[in-house]
Amino acid sequence: MHPVEESDDAERSLHAALMAEPRRRVARSELEAIADAEARDNYRVVLAFRDRLLAAGTVEACYASTFKGAVDTPPLFIEQMAHVILRNILDGCDDPLKLRAAELFFREQHATIREGHALLADRETVQLHAAGSRYGSIGRLIVEASGAVGSVELDVLDGANAALYWQRESRHDTVISLTYGRPALDALAGVIALWVKHFLGITVRVKPIRRIDEAHWAWHVGLDAESTAILNDLWSGAEVEHGRMQRILALFALEFEDPRAMRADVAGRTVYLALSTNEEGVVRMKPQNLLANLPRNEA
Repeated sequence: MHPVEESDDAERSLHAALMAEPRRRVARSELEAIADAEARDNYRVVLAFRDRLLAAGTVEACYASTFKGAVDTPPLFIEQMAHVILRNILDGCDDPLKLRAAELFFREQHATIREGHALLADRETVQLHAAGSRYGSIGRLIVEASGAVGSVELDVLDGANAALYWQRESRHDTVISLTYGRPALDALAGVIALWVKHFLGITVRVKPIRRIDEAHWAWHVGLDAESTAILNDLWSGAEVEHGRMQRILALFALEFEDPRAMRADVAGRTVYLALSTNEEGVVRMKPQNLLANLPRNEA
Protein backbone atom coordinates (compact mmCIF):
# COMPACT_ATOMS: atom_id res chain seq x y z
CA MET A 1 0.00 0.00 0.00
CA HIS A 2 2.99 2.30 0.13
CA PRO A 3 2.72 5.00 -2.54
CA VAL A 4 4.81 4.53 -5.66
CA GLU A 5 6.27 7.09 -8.02
CA GLU A 6 3.07 7.17 -10.07
CA SER A 7 0.78 7.68 -7.05
CA ASP A 8 -1.27 10.88 -7.16
CA ASP A 9 -1.79 13.40 -4.37
CA ALA A 10 -5.07 11.82 -3.24
CA GLU A 11 -3.44 8.42 -2.75
CA ARG A 12 -0.46 9.91 -0.93
CA SER A 13 -2.74 11.95 1.31
CA LEU A 14 -4.87 8.93 2.24
CA HIS A 15 -1.80 6.81 2.96
CA ALA A 16 -0.34 9.50 5.23
CA ALA A 17 -3.64 9.92 7.06
CA LEU A 18 -3.94 6.18 7.71
CA MET A 19 -0.35 5.92 8.87
CA ALA A 20 -1.09 8.67 11.40
CA GLU A 21 -4.44 7.19 12.43
CA PRO A 22 -4.81 3.54 11.26
CA ARG A 23 -8.39 3.21 12.58
CA ARG A 24 -9.76 6.38 11.03
CA ARG A 25 -12.92 6.21 8.98
CA VAL A 26 -12.29 6.61 5.26
CA ALA A 27 -14.98 8.42 3.31
CA ARG A 28 -16.06 7.12 -0.08
CA SER A 29 -15.03 10.42 -1.60
CA GLU A 30 -11.44 9.87 -0.43
CA LEU A 31 -11.27 6.58 -2.30
CA GLU A 32 -12.98 7.94 -5.40
CA ALA A 33 -10.47 10.78 -5.52
CA ILE A 34 -7.69 8.28 -6.28
CA ALA A 35 -7.23 8.20 -10.04
CA ASP A 36 -5.74 4.71 -10.36
CA ALA A 37 -8.49 2.06 -10.33
CA GLU A 38 -6.20 -0.70 -9.07
CA ALA A 39 -5.03 1.46 -6.17
CA ARG A 40 -8.66 2.22 -5.27
CA ASP A 41 -9.52 -1.48 -5.28
CA ASN A 42 -6.49 -2.31 -3.16
CA TYR A 43 -7.53 0.23 -0.56
CA ARG A 44 -11.09 -1.13 -0.52
CA VAL A 45 -9.81 -4.66 0.13
CA VAL A 46 -7.39 -3.58 2.86
CA LEU A 47 -9.92 -1.33 4.57
CA ALA A 48 -12.58 -4.05 4.49
CA PHE A 49 -10.16 -6.42 6.19
CA ARG A 50 -9.16 -3.75 8.71
CA ASP A 51 -12.80 -3.13 9.60
CA ARG A 52 -13.45 -6.85 9.96
CA LEU A 53 -10.43 -7.25 12.22
CA LEU A 54 -11.47 -4.31 14.42
CA ALA A 55 -15.04 -5.58 14.66
CA ALA A 56 -13.85 -9.05 15.70
CA GLY A 57 -11.75 -7.66 18.53
CA THR A 58 -8.93 -10.22 18.31
CA VAL A 59 -6.95 -11.80 15.51
CA GLU A 60 -8.22 -15.23 16.61
CA ALA A 61 -11.85 -14.14 16.46
CA CYS A 62 -11.32 -12.58 13.04
CA TYR A 63 -9.59 -15.72 11.76
CA ALA A 64 -12.32 -18.03 13.03
CA SER A 65 -15.14 -15.87 11.67
CA THR A 66 -13.52 -15.72 8.23
CA PHE A 67 -14.66 -19.28 7.48
CA LYS A 68 -18.27 -18.91 8.57
CA GLY A 69 -20.01 -18.49 5.26
CA ALA A 70 -18.47 -17.43 1.97
CA VAL A 71 -14.76 -16.66 2.31
CA ASP A 72 -14.02 -13.25 0.81
CA THR A 73 -10.79 -12.49 2.67
CA PRO A 74 -7.70 -12.70 0.43
CA PRO A 75 -5.49 -15.73 1.15
CA LEU A 76 -2.56 -13.45 1.98
CA PHE A 77 -4.45 -11.95 4.92
CA ILE A 78 -5.58 -15.38 6.12
CA GLU A 79 -1.98 -16.61 6.06
CA GLN A 80 -0.76 -13.51 7.89
CA MET A 81 -3.37 -13.99 10.61
CA ALA A 82 -2.30 -17.62 11.06
CA HIS A 83 1.32 -16.46 11.28
CA VAL A 84 0.52 -13.90 13.99
CA ILE A 85 -1.58 -16.40 15.95
CA LEU A 86 1.14 -19.05 15.86
CA ARG A 87 3.72 -16.48 16.93
CA ASN A 88 1.58 -16.06 20.04
CA ILE A 89 0.95 -19.78 20.54
CA LEU A 90 4.63 -20.64 20.23
CA ASP A 91 5.97 -17.69 22.19
CA GLY A 92 8.91 -18.96 24.22
CA CYS A 93 9.15 -22.22 22.24
CA ASP A 94 12.77 -23.37 22.05
CA ASP A 95 12.20 -26.25 19.63
CA PRO A 96 13.27 -25.19 16.11
CA LEU A 97 11.49 -28.14 14.54
CA LYS A 98 8.16 -27.02 15.99
CA LEU A 99 8.72 -23.52 14.68
CA ARG A 100 9.62 -24.82 11.21
CA ALA A 101 6.68 -27.24 11.23
CA ALA A 102 4.37 -24.35 12.16
CA GLU A 103 5.27 -22.66 8.87
CA LEU A 104 3.06 -25.22 7.12
CA PHE A 105 0.08 -23.42 8.65
CA PHE A 106 0.75 -20.22 6.70
CA ARG A 107 3.30 -20.91 3.93
CA GLU A 108 2.86 -23.26 0.98
CA GLN A 109 5.37 -26.10 0.77
CA HIS A 110 6.82 -28.09 -2.11
CA ALA A 111 6.96 -31.82 -1.49
CA THR A 112 9.54 -34.19 -2.92
CA ILE A 113 9.92 -37.91 -2.27
CA ARG A 114 13.60 -38.82 -2.15
CA GLU A 115 14.67 -42.37 -1.34
CA GLY A 116 11.46 -42.96 0.55
CA HIS A 117 11.61 -39.70 2.51
CA ALA A 118 8.87 -37.06 2.22
CA LEU A 119 10.73 -33.75 2.16
CA LEU A 120 9.02 -30.37 2.42
CA ALA A 121 10.65 -27.13 1.34
CA ASP A 122 9.19 -23.65 1.29
CA ARG A 123 7.53 -23.32 -2.09
CA GLU A 124 8.39 -19.66 -2.63
CA THR A 125 12.04 -20.31 -1.79
CA VAL A 126 12.22 -23.26 -4.17
CA GLN A 127 10.69 -21.19 -6.97
CA LEU A 128 13.11 -18.33 -6.38
CA HIS A 129 16.21 -20.50 -6.41
CA ALA A 130 15.33 -23.32 -8.79
CA ALA A 131 16.89 -21.49 -11.72
CA GLY A 132 20.40 -22.37 -10.60
CA SER A 133 21.21 -21.05 -7.14
CA ARG A 134 23.14 -23.42 -4.91
CA TYR A 135 23.46 -23.42 -1.15
CA GLY A 136 23.29 -25.92 1.68
CA SER A 137 24.73 -29.37 1.68
CA ILE A 138 22.14 -32.01 2.52
CA GLY A 139 18.75 -31.71 0.86
CA ARG A 140 18.38 -31.63 -2.92
CA LEU A 141 14.96 -30.86 -4.32
CA ILE A 142 14.14 -31.32 -7.97
CA VAL A 143 11.30 -29.04 -9.05
CA GLU A 144 9.47 -27.98 -12.14
CA ALA A 145 10.07 -24.28 -12.68
CA SER A 146 8.57 -22.48 -15.66
CA GLY A 147 8.45 -25.70 -17.62
CA ALA A 148 12.11 -26.54 -17.04
CA VAL A 149 13.67 -28.73 -14.40
CA GLY A 150 15.78 -26.79 -11.92
CA SER A 151 17.42 -27.81 -8.69
CA VAL A 152 18.20 -26.20 -5.38
CA GLU A 153 20.15 -27.53 -2.44
CA LEU A 154 18.73 -26.91 1.02
CA ASP A 155 19.56 -28.14 4.51
CA VAL A 156 17.26 -30.76 5.99
CA LEU A 157 16.50 -29.97 9.62
CA ASP A 158 16.66 -32.91 11.98
CA GLY A 159 17.38 -33.42 15.64
CA ALA A 160 21.15 -33.01 15.23
CA ASN A 161 21.20 -29.76 13.24
CA ALA A 162 17.89 -28.12 14.17
CA ALA A 163 19.72 -25.12 15.64
CA LEU A 164 20.38 -23.98 12.05
CA TYR A 165 16.83 -22.66 12.06
CA TRP A 166 17.65 -19.84 14.48
CA GLN A 167 20.16 -18.37 12.02
CA ARG A 168 17.90 -18.67 8.99
CA GLU A 169 14.25 -18.56 10.05
CA SER A 170 13.46 -15.48 7.95
CA ARG A 171 15.08 -17.02 4.86
CA HIS A 172 12.72 -20.01 4.77
CA ASP A 173 15.49 -22.12 3.27
CA THR A 174 15.36 -25.26 5.41
CA VAL A 175 13.67 -28.57 4.66
CA ILE A 176 11.83 -30.91 7.02
CA SER A 177 11.09 -34.58 6.58
CA LEU A 178 7.55 -35.77 7.26
CA THR A 179 8.64 -39.38 7.01
CA TYR A 180 7.18 -41.53 9.79
CA GLY A 181 9.55 -41.64 12.73
CA ARG A 182 11.31 -38.36 11.95
CA PRO A 183 11.25 -35.68 14.67
CA ALA A 184 9.74 -33.00 12.40
CA LEU A 185 6.59 -35.10 12.04
CA ASP A 186 6.27 -35.32 15.81
CA ALA A 187 6.82 -31.56 15.96
CA LEU A 188 3.97 -30.97 13.50
CA ALA A 189 1.70 -33.18 15.60
CA GLY A 190 2.58 -31.07 18.62
CA VAL A 191 1.75 -27.82 16.83
CA ILE A 192 -1.61 -29.23 15.74
CA ALA A 193 -2.46 -30.03 19.37
CA LEU A 194 -1.44 -26.53 20.48
CA TRP A 195 -3.54 -24.93 17.72
CA VAL A 196 -6.63 -26.88 18.81
CA LYS A 197 -6.07 -26.03 22.48
CA HIS A 198 -5.56 -22.34 21.74
CA PHE A 199 -8.71 -21.93 19.66
CA LEU A 200 -11.12 -24.46 21.13
CA GLY A 201 -9.85 -24.85 24.68
CA ILE A 202 -9.80 -28.62 24.17
CA THR A 203 -6.82 -30.78 25.08
CA VAL A 204 -6.07 -33.37 22.42
CA ARG A 205 -3.26 -35.85 21.86
CA VAL A 206 -1.96 -36.05 18.31
CA LYS A 207 0.48 -38.72 17.17
CA PRO A 208 1.78 -39.72 13.75
CA ILE A 209 0.68 -43.13 12.47
CA ARG A 210 1.79 -45.27 9.53
CA ARG A 211 -1.71 -46.18 8.38
CA ILE A 212 -5.33 -46.29 9.48
CA ASP A 213 -5.99 -49.81 10.69
CA GLU A 214 -9.57 -49.15 11.76
CA ALA A 215 -11.81 -50.49 9.00
CA HIS A 216 -14.83 -48.32 9.85
CA TRP A 217 -13.46 -45.25 11.52
CA ALA A 218 -15.81 -42.72 13.06
CA TRP A 219 -14.34 -39.36 12.02
CA HIS A 220 -11.62 -37.77 9.93
CA VAL A 221 -10.37 -34.31 9.09
CA GLY A 222 -8.35 -33.52 5.99
CA LEU A 223 -5.68 -30.91 6.65
CA ASP A 224 -5.88 -29.80 3.01
CA ALA A 225 -8.33 -30.09 0.13
CA GLU A 226 -6.64 -33.17 -1.37
CA SER A 227 -6.67 -35.07 1.94
CA THR A 228 -10.31 -34.23 2.54
CA ALA A 229 -11.28 -35.69 -0.84
CA ILE A 230 -9.17 -38.83 -0.38
CA LEU A 231 -10.39 -39.54 3.16
CA ASN A 232 -13.99 -38.95 2.12
CA ASP A 233 -13.63 -41.48 -0.69
CA LEU A 234 -11.95 -44.05 1.56
CA TRP A 235 -14.57 -43.63 4.28
CA SER A 236 -17.42 -44.07 1.80
CA GLY A 237 -15.82 -47.20 0.32
CA ALA A 238 -14.96 -45.68 -3.04
CA GLU A 239 -11.96 -46.98 -4.94
CA VAL A 240 -8.97 -44.64 -4.63
CA GLU A 241 -6.33 -45.08 -7.29
CA HIS A 242 -2.75 -45.72 -6.26
CA GLY A 243 -1.50 -42.38 -7.58
CA ARG A 244 -3.86 -40.44 -5.33
CA MET A 245 -2.98 -42.55 -2.31
CA GLN A 246 0.68 -41.79 -2.93
CA ARG A 247 -0.04 -38.10 -2.38
CA ILE A 248 -0.70 -38.67 1.31
CA LEU A 249 2.42 -37.49 3.13
CA ALA A 250 1.38 -37.93 6.75
CA LEU A 251 -1.35 -39.50 8.87
CA PHE A 252 -2.18 -38.66 12.46
CA ALA A 253 -4.41 -40.08 15.17
CA LEU A 254 -6.07 -37.39 17.29
CA GLU A 255 -7.68 -38.29 20.59
CA PHE A 256 -9.63 -36.04 22.94
CA GLU A 257 -8.26 -36.15 26.48
CA ASP A 258 -11.83 -35.82 27.77
CA PRO A 259 -14.32 -37.83 25.66
CA ARG A 260 -17.12 -35.66 27.06
CA ALA A 261 -15.77 -32.83 24.91
CA MET A 262 -16.74 -34.85 21.82
CA ARG A 263 -20.07 -35.38 20.14
CA ALA A 264 -21.90 -38.10 22.01
CA ASP A 265 -22.21 -40.40 18.99
CA VAL A 266 -18.42 -40.57 18.52
CA ALA A 267 -17.22 -39.97 22.08
CA GLY A 268 -13.98 -41.82 22.80
CA ARG A 269 -13.31 -42.62 19.15
CA THR A 270 -10.12 -41.68 17.31
CA VAL A 271 -10.16 -38.82 14.82
CA TYR A 272 -7.83 -39.40 11.87
CA LEU A 273 -5.99 -36.56 10.15
CA ALA A 274 -4.14 -36.54 6.84
CA LEU A 275 -1.83 -34.15 5.03
CA SER A 276 -1.26 -34.51 1.29
CA THR A 277 0.17 -32.84 -1.78
CA ASN A 278 -1.81 -31.91 -4.84
CA GLU A 279 -0.96 -33.15 -8.33
CA GLU A 280 1.78 -30.52 -8.64
CA GLY A 281 3.48 -31.55 -5.40
CA VAL A 282 2.26 -28.48 -3.51
CA VAL A 283 1.09 -28.70 0.10
CA ARG A 284 -1.53 -26.10 1.01
CA MET A 285 -2.44 -26.81 4.59
CA LYS A 286 -5.84 -25.56 5.79
CA PRO A 287 -5.54 -25.32 9.59
CA GLN A 288 -9.03 -23.83 9.71
CA ASN A 289 -10.36 -27.34 9.03
CA LEU A 290 -9.33 -28.30 12.57
CA LEU A 291 -11.54 -25.55 13.97
CA ALA A 292 -14.58 -26.25 11.83
CA ASN A 293 -14.57 -30.03 11.48
CA LEU A 294 -13.56 -31.65 14.76
CA PRO A 295 -16.48 -33.52 16.40
CA ARG A 296 -16.90 -31.20 19.38
CA ASN A 297 -19.69 -31.37 21.91
CA GLU A 298 -21.29 -27.97 21.41
CA ALA A 299 -24.23 -28.61 23.72
